[in-house]
Parts: sequence; C-alpha cells; structure tokens
Amino acid sequence: MDRTQTQWLPPAAYEAPPGPAPAPAPPPQRSWFKRFATPIFFGILGLLKWGKALLLLLPKAKLLTTSASMLVSVGAYALIWGWKFAVGFVALLFLHEMGHYIQLRREGVKPSGMVFIPFLGAAVGTRSLGGSALAEARVGLAGPILGSLATAALLPIAASTGDDFWYALAFTGFFLNLFNLLPVVPLDGGRAMAAMAPWMWFVGFGAIV
Repeated sequence: MDRTQTQWLPPAAYEAPPGPAPAPAPPPQRSWFKRFATPIFFGILGLLKWGKALLLLLPKAKLLTTSASMLVSVGAYALIWGWKFAVGFVALLFLHEMGHYIQLRREGVKPSGMVFIPFLGAAVGTRSLGGSALAEARVGLAGPILGSLATAALLPIAASTGDDFWYALAFTGFFLNLFNLLPVVPLDGGRAMAAMAPWMWFVGFGAIV
C-alpha cells in the first residue's frame, strides 16, 4: 500500500496593504523679511513723494478723527499683512506720535490732534514753536525716541516665544524710527535739522539715494 507523503511549506510572508500616499511637501514659505520689505519700501517712497502735502492738509479735515483714521489704517495694512500685524504696527505708530505729542505739551504748545495716514504714517497737528531751533529739535526727536523704546519692549516677547511675528514687528518698528532720523523734510530728522543746520538735508538725500 502506497503512502502519500505530505510536504508542508512555510507560510508566505505577510504583506501589509499599501497605505495612503504621503502628502506633498508644502511649498517653501518666504521669510518674514521678504514678505514685509517690499510694502515698507513702497510706503517710504510714497511718504517722500506725497507725505508733506498730505500731512499739511489732513489735520484740517475735521471728519478724520484720531480713532477713525487709526481704524482706516488698520484696515489698509491688514489687506497686506493681516489684522494682527496691522494692529501692532498702528500701535507702534501711535506711540511714536505720542512722543511728539508729549514733548509739544512740555514746550507749552497744545497739539491740535493726531491723524493716521495709511502707508504714509501719522502726524500731530501743531502751531509754530516760535522759531526755537532747540524746541523743534526736541519735538522732532521725541517721536523716534519713544517709538524705539516701545519697539525695544517687543524684543523680550520675541525671545521668549520664538515667534517670527514679534521679530518682524520689532524689525519694522526699529527700521521706521531709524529712517525717520534721516535729516530730510518731512521726516523727524529733517525737522530737527531744519532750524539748526539746513545743509544737513543734502546728507539725508545722499543717504536715501
């Protein structure tokens, strides 16, 4: 009688079913400097071209109160940078202008109001300081000083959180306050130099070029 010998084979290796395809890598994001540098550059060009005329005319428009012009500026900046950065940027502008406002009061001059101009900055309306070169210099420099101090307060927040948002806001604040120190009208540095050394305007124009 024949005996059939059964041969056992090892089981085949288990193959897991294919999983979902990996998600595509997100597109590289531009650094915060590249995102903000271009709008700031064109805003500065607009300030140099039309800023003086607008700063003289807009304070006379009674409908544009400080709060209303602040809201308009926040809305305009939010279209480019988002509302969070827009609020922070306008707050830094406000503190910068408060430096001028406080110093004007210390000089015995009552400011007429503060007006914000989207992409051009802000201005505090005032009467003449009586031709005092030293008073003009103090008022002109008070804005960048207080604005820089307010911006410096952002650095500990940026360092503790590591969030690029705070670094971008601090960079923008320092840049604008330093740029305002150039001795060119209508910038604050030009106001400080106008009565003492008008020839410094040529230095400012050379720095811009």
